Amino acid sequence: MVDHDAILAGDVQAAVRRVPSSDVVQPAWYRGWMIPSAAYSQLATELETRGIRLLTSPAAYRAAHELPGWYAMFADLTPASVWSEWEAGRTPTSTDVGPLTEALGGGPGMVKDYVKSRKHEWYEACFVTDLADTADATRVIARMIELQGDDLTGGIVVRAFEQFTSDDEERAKEARIWWVRGSAVMITAHPDTPSGTTVEVPTEVRDAVGTSVRTLGASFVTTDLALRSDGVWRVIEVGDGQVSDLPAVQDPAMLMRALAAVEP
Repeated sequence: MVDHDAILAGDVQAAVRRVPSSDVVQPAWYRGWMIPSAAYSQLATELETRGIRLLTSPAAYRAAHELPGWYAMFADLTPASVWSEWEAGRTPTSTDVGPLTEALGGGPGMVKDYVKSRKHEWYEACFVTDLADTADATRVIARMIELQGDDLTGGIVVRAFEQFTSDDEERAKEARIWWVRGSAVMITAHPDTPSGTTVEVPTEVRDAVGTSVRTLGASFVTTDLALRSDGVWRVIEVGDGQVSDLPAVQDPAMLMRALAAVEP
């Protein structure tokens, strides 16, 4: 019912032109491609003029969608991270990068913006061999910013690197847990994993993650977990569930029923 391209272009009136107006406030979920937090706020405001209230507020969307919003609640469950606001197109210097990398000490790390990494350009714009090497970290961060271009979200994030595969594995075991009002309603493979992959997450892990999800307080979120090489499950990302992808082979019925059952 909404035009994603028009949202990104900043024309939210055109984006919702097919959404019928209502004299009675109607609760709704957005379900679609990722949109920047500021654009989501504009969308929510425009929908309100049509009597539609998104069940995920703009503040809750930003908190789940961008790492600085969810990190504190998951700090014990996710790799150590630091960040700094940054403007798209501005090239950092070692003076800018030094305080970030020093906060994590030495050892390997990875860089991203508040939402996405350049994992497909791993050695070029994502992975840092040793965070103590400020020059190399600056090179990788600058390239990440360059490749992100105007799509850079929020700023720079530097994370401590943790090993999620063993020597005989090509990829880590990953799982995506779908949470609606703090309850885990579905566990799927990560969408990037091969078709048909299934993953089981121990109950104690799910319970620990659930505590953090409920502290975050967002109504509809996803948590991406990966099994570290030492056998410990770790939270890799948290996301707003409205813009999180399902594996292509996954039946969405269970999730849709949970969303439809939420009381406004």
